[in-house]
Amino acid sequence: MPLDTSAPLLKDLINPTALREAAGHFQALTPSFDRRRFLAKATDGLDDLSILQRVHRVAESLALALPGSYAEQLAVVVDAGPRLSGAFFNMALGDFVASFGLADPTRSLKALRRLTPYGTAEFAVRPFLRQDLDGTLRVMRTWAEDRNEHVRRLASEGCRPRLPWSFRLEPLVADPTPLAPLLRTLRQDSSLYVRRSVANSLNDITKDHPDWVFAHVNDWELDHAHCAWIVKHALRSQIKKGDPRALRLIGASDGAEVAVESLSISPSTVALGGEVEIRFDLRSLASSEQRLVVDYVVHYVKKNGAASPKVFKLKTVTLPAGASLPIRIRRALRNFTTRVHYAGEHRVEVMVNGQRMASGAFTLTLAELAP
Repeated sequence: MPLDTSAPLLKDLINPTALREAAGHFQALTPSFDRRRFLAKATDGLDDLSILQRVHRVAESLALALPGSYAEQLAVVVDAGPRLSGAFFNMALGDFVASFGLADPTRSLKALRRLTPYGTAEFAVRPFLRQDLDGTLRVMRTWAEDRNEHVRRLASEGCRPRLPWSFRLEPLVADPTPLAPLLRTLRQDSSLYVRRSVANSLNDITKDHPDWVFAHVNDWELDHAHCAWIVKHALRSQIKKGDPRALRLIGASDGAEVAVESLSISPSTVALGGEVEIRFDLRSLASSEQRLVVDYVVHYVKKNGAASPKVFKLKTVTLPAGASLPIRIRRALRNFTTRVHYAGEHRVEVMVNGQRMASGAFTLTLAELAP
């Protein structure tokens, strides 16, 4: 029988063996830790729980097994941060703070600042923002100036209006103005980890308030490499739409005086598990050099037979007057958790500076290729 080499499910990172190991760490920190009670609660119905449900179950189990008041329990939880292995176990420590520490925000937010280097506290801080937006943001603005990149990243990631895997912060969805000082503080951050978070936060805001984002970054120092990187990635949705304001901010030309020639998509019919190659030549029709953002769109067939377009970044190029540039890209067609493929004709479009310039198609069949 061949070995199963598939990756384990994410939820299985919190398993009975790992729970027993974690219990040992807590018992070492405080001998009165009730190991039996912790494991009984943590493992009850574990198989049926998702990863985030398991995270919360660990938090609940700690509250049952640790002795003393919340403040006394919290001291042990914070000390456990460097000892536990695995980001999701450390997220459970943050979940403990969010679940049982809302009545003591000063102590709890200090704990999240200490815990976040070991397992992001971006989800744990959000109940505090929902409870007291202004007060929590005041604390987070101080985090934006912390020496530790994990704490600075928590400052921007935790208050993203539309953070994935979490609830929306509706007041910030409606009006992102309270985020302006924090994001401005981080606009030149030296850490890519932090810059990516700032860009994602701004990209969240473009979904509801693109004009606000353009006004906010209008006076940022775009000659600074870190600042320019954030703006480019923050405006990625607007760049894909061909918004001329976004294109100007990243130095792209207004419009696109080009022709897309010899577009081919091969094979014309492909089985699930295979890939297609997209080939074309980009030829300048302009009398001067152009800075061009080249993307492509795949119109994926949905279960109901309709098409859903997905824009993929290809490259940004500087094309001299009259020059031609061959472009090649391969696209894998495999099922993932985030995308399931369906049979049918998939249209492909080439976009330059947000303008659709040429199109073709391939047909996908569900006769999956043998491994």
